[in-house]
Amino acid sequence: MKLNWGTSIVLAFIAFISFILYFVVIASSDDRANHDLVTEEYYKEELAYQKEIDAMQNAQPLAESFKYIPEETGLIIEFPEALDCKSIDGKVFLYRPSNKHLDFNLPIGKSDTHLLIPDKRLLDGRWDIKIFWTCLDKEYLVKKSINY
Repeated sequence: MKLNWGTSIVLAFIAFISFILYFVVIASSDDRANHDLVTEEYYKEELAYQKEIDAMQNAQPLAESFKYIPEETGLIIEFPEALDCKSIDGKVFLYRPSNKHLDFNLPIGKSDTHLLIPDKRLLDGRWDIKIFWTCLDKEYLVKKSINY
């Protein structure tokens, strides 16, 4: 059987379309490509975003003073010495971009100078950390991305 140039072009188009469809099916059925929203209540949190911006501006002088120290027992977050409030109320939120089931919160106590996040709660990879606290009715927020 002899192929002319018209049949060859049609076969090339069919091969190219098959190639593209194969990768579309593979990419859409792969669980690693499952990108959920960061939060289930996205619009509700979007309305409160100005409050978050103000808290970040309040914490800007303190943001560089936080230390993140990885150790065998886990990740230690050392609070700055300039954070001199007697009544601190807050939490540390750890967000894993690749898996929302690994996200968790930890409370911040009044007398803590550091916070230990146990190694068993952290997997290797990227973590986004939000440290939110209130001191003398003023809100503060520090955000940091780390690789553990």
